[in-house]
Amino acid sequence: MRVGVPNEIKTHEYRVGLTPAAVREYVTAGHSVVVETNAGAGIGAADEVYRKAGAVVVDTAAQVFATADMIVKVKEPQPSEWSQLREGQILFTYLHLAPNPEQAKGLIASGCTAIAYETVTDAKGGLPLLAPMSEVAGRLSIEAAGAALKRYTGGRGLLIGGVPGVQPARVVVIGGGVVGTHASRMAVGLGAEVTILDRSIPRLRELDELFEGRARTRFSTIEAIEQEVFTADVVIGAVLVPGASAPKLVTREMLKSMQRGSVIVDVAIDQGGCFETSHATTHADPTYEVDGIIHYCVANMPGAVPVTSSQALNNATLPFGMALANQGFAAVIENSHLRAGLNVHRGRLTHKAVAESLGLSFSPIEEAIAA
Repeated sequence: MRVGVPNEIKTHEYRVGLTPAAVREYVTAGHSVVVETNAGAGIGAADEVYRKAGAVVVDTAAQVFATADMIVKVKEPQPSEWSQLREGQILFTYLHLAPNPEQAKGLIASGCTAIAYETVTDAKGGLPLLAPMSEVAGRLSIEAAGAALKRYTGGRGLLIGGVPGVQPARVVVIGGGVVGTHASRMAVGLGAEVTILDRSIPRLRELDELFEGRARTRFSTIEAIEQEVFTADVVIGAVLVPGASAPKLVTREMLKSMQRGSVIVDVAIDQGGCFETSHATTHADPTYEVDGIIHYCVANMPGAVPVTSSQALNNATLPFGMALANQGFAAVIENSHLRAGLNVHRGRLTHKAVAESLGLSFSPIEEAIAA
């Protein structure tokens, strides 16, 4: 198979779909890889490094899209990219379609086969291609909160961990999954007072054992969220419903009772955000203020640390990408975990949660294949 890697063109996105090490794996397995010039610049990988790994380096994204059987990216395709996709071509990347109807319509119109990293599953029911970036984003969320809390940025003027004799910041983490766990680890490590909210009692037990009393756990209800958020200095939104839009757990009305200058970090923003007042921001302009509350809602947080993120992502995606390269669409039919990742095929939406979030027609995979 011919695998294509274009430059990422989303604002301040420095990751790359395939690292040189991953390219070498594809080439060794008998596949060819075409890479757009400077695709690896954000991770310090020059074109010559890709050539040594066995890739063919071309001048434009158009050449990549025109010649590749499978496009491997990091972030969702932008309008100029989805218009270049074609019927029968495989797109393997993060999609986050639920809050993005225009992209969904663009992919449907292209006729391509779009497999979303964020809905591929594993034998334990986890999301193995989302997990590494969730780990990075969870850790970065505390760094972002610490910067936003500074007085000159509009924050309360608190140091997250405090100092001896001074109360540390109160950090509330809504969601006890991968993002929430790693955010809590960072916050606890800095000395913050941390509370984790989740609706799974078994998960709360696991977190209680993991943190050994260094973080409080609490069952998530509307009342519990209100009580915790109203006294928090930092609120981390770490809620995920695979494929679907994130639930709005903190309303604008609730902001009025929060402490002025406190910080919201919405890590769920890729799926529409879990705060009513959230809208996507960029690394160039990451924060805004609503009712005295600082919002950090960068939609590609791991892009800020592309070397770490690209390596972690490639480690996770390589086995699945290689299966697609070896078998083509047959890999989706045979592998139930890749089937879970299929969002669009031949002009049809094949992921039920995505279709419901968008209010569009859902087609079971069997119907899409037969069409």
